[in-house]
Amino acid sequence: MLNRRSFLGCGLNAATASLALSHVASAKRATAAGVKSFDLEEVTLTELQLGLESGAFTARILVEKYLERIAEIDKRGPALNAVIELNPEAPAIADALDAERRQRGPRGPLHGIPVLLKDNMGTADRMTTTAGSLALSGFIPGKDAGIVRRLRNRGAVILGKANLSEWANFRSSYSSSGWSGRGGQTRNPYSLDRNPNGSSSGSAAAVAANMCVVAVGTETDGSIVGPASANGIVGIKPTIGLVSRAGIIPISHNQDTAGPLCRTVADAAMVLGELAGIDPDDPATRSWNGKSPRNYASFLTRDGLRGTRIGVVRNSFEFTTAGGNAQGDELIRSLFDEAVRTVKQEGATLVDPIEIKSLGKLGESEFEVLLYDFKADLNAYLAGFGASAPVHSLEEIIEFNERNREKEMPYFGQDIFLKAQEKGERTEKAYRDSLVRSRRLAREEGIDAVMDNYRLDALIGPTTGPAWLTDLVDGDHDPGGVFPLAAVAGYPNINVPMGFIFGLPVGVSFFGRAWTEGPLIRMAHSFEQATRVRKAPAFATSVELSRQLVSRD
Repeated sequence: MLNRRSFLGCGLNAATASLALSHVASAKRATAAGVKSFDLEEVTLTELQLGLESGAFTARILVEKYLERIAEIDKRGPALNAVIELNPEAPAIADALDAERRQRGPRGPLHGIPVLLKDNMGTADRMTTTAGSLALSGFIPGKDAGIVRRLRNRGAVILGKANLSEWANFRSSYSSSGWSGRGGQTRNPYSLDRNPNGSSSGSAAAVAANMCVVAVGTETDGSIVGPASANGIVGIKPTIGLVSRAGIIPISHNQDTAGPLCRTVADAAMVLGELAGIDPDDPATRSWNGKSPRNYASFLTRDGLRGTRIGVVRNSFEFTTAGGNAQGDELIRSLFDEAVRTVKQEGATLVDPIEIKSLGKLGESEFEVLLYDFKADLNAYLAGFGASAPVHSLEEIIEFNERNREKEMPYFGQDIFLKAQEKGERTEKAYRDSLVRSRRLAREEGIDAVMDNYRLDALIGPTTGPAWLTDLVDGDHDPGGVFPLAAVAGYPNINVPMGFIFGLPVGVSFFGRAWTEGPLIRMAHSFEQATRVRKAPAFATSVELSRQLVSRD
């Protein structure tokens, strides 16, 4: 059998070519779990483009392969339930892009590549946009979201929509991440009884399980990097304003952003470059104005950690230990210690530890801001569609949920919705004071302060803990993590896999000042190449407690 690299360069006829697996161990694990081996297992964007360029296969073949994979493992077999809707036009779009490639050549690295979108991104096509809520069933916006327009303009094939935590996990204090009234519960491909984390749960699980090579998620606080960590992949949460949010169902214009989820830093960097840019429909993107480069592939150097000065954040779990899992925290620290040693071995100068005292103080003021923003931003979003929207305000959504309690609230309620609905205008002192305090704690007294004081190029810390057991009774069991700092500050954060705890992936975050995506990508890529811990999931029914506690393989 041909190996993947030689296959991609051989130019065999796509209709008869037999794609080869690159990771035999992954294939054996998948087969043992009752899942068929997959031709595109762990394939990268570069490799797909080489195959498309050589004629080894076509965009249409890729679409068909991924649709087969989704049919095999998303609703059957391990039944990950990561995909909420498929695009009926995807095969025809792929055919058109194949014809364009033959006539004019490719538009760029995403030409002909199937992409999954989180189901809060508006698409003006035959798919609906619902944020996982039955209240928006059948809703089709009249205009693509800004990020969707960019993807289409660059030749991506929108394969479908990924499931998510309903309303991006901003409905109930007791919600289960990855559950939506429309889509049900997404499962973690590494252990099916475990949670996929965050609200971009379906997007991350789909990438991890090789149902696509690229997915796009959104984050308000942890919902790109958290699922990336729990699903063993790379996620980039960019600076607010680098990527358009226009047409995405909002929580907060102060913290919302979209970003790529991929299996490698290189893939995520290429996708980020395609997504970045000014959008007249999102005023925040005007602040970009060339502050961060478009060609992030230029930062993919093997020695990207050499000569850097990095602060090590070790207090990211201390404020959660009381009433939490001290043993779990210790396992995370052990794994993180190994990651820190690698960073040092790769040539970085470490300031260890860096204590950020504001890390555990963000919650109250941040939540107050999000409550005000959610009501105002969601109402403004829905008002933009007039009569074509099935609901027109947060108040109407609350009423819909009450009328449809059996389907929409079988496990948990809508206490966050009710708190948000009680809020007044954003001119109120409570809102303005909370916004000022949040930014001060995250920026001036947080990231900016320690980077100035210690002359740092970046900060690193454990993104979050391993996936918890999915619990539809008590909801999520948040293990804490370092991600709130960058989220509240509006600064970039990159999750990279750093190892496993009982076979469950755990990631490390590289984060820093606004508009430093390029340097962070350089460092994250160097760490990834030095460790190479990513491996495909085995779709285990539960964690194997006989496995080594902490490992990189």
